Amino acid sequence: MISTTITELLHQYGYLIFYFAFSLGPFGIPIPNEITIISGAILSQTGVINSWITYFCILSGLLTAITIAYFAGKLFGKKIRHTLQDNKHMIKAERILNKRGNWAMCIGLFIPIVRYVLPLVIGLSGIKFRRFALISYSSALLWTITYFTAGTYFGSPILSTLQLFHN
Repeated sequence: MISTTITELLHQYGYLIFYFAFSLGPFGIPIPNEITIISGAILSQTGVINSWITYFCILSGLLTAITIAYFAGKLFGKKIRHTLQDNKHMIKAERILNKRGNWAMCIGLFIPIVRYVLPLVIGLSGIKFRRFALISYSSALLWTITYFTAGTYFGSPILSTLQLFHN
């Protein structure tokens, strides 16, 4: 299952596999973050890997990804805005960001795919980096702690249940 795959990747690449899984997520690497973080927590809890190093790699990877997305929005904002100006999803995302601001930035990190697109939209919107970092980084910390803790305490039963459906 996924834990076996992660263990094999760990033997080959070390803890950096967690960093790359999270930092390359917005660039089309199809690795589900929720499954990766829960699997990392399970492996940590069972003593296969060090939990602190695993968690640090996961958090660092996520922070790298959202920071790159933010600066991509800042640097390429005019081109991206021109290309996506008629895109209904982009229009809706900007409207939500303008209306809900800080809450949109916070909650957006808990939604798959949105967690990587939202920092781009935030960068496009001209929000200062300090505000982005304060809200998004603290939200990333909360998100990773939540999932890592859930994986530590509830991961094994969840994976066992998923194996029943797989067979």
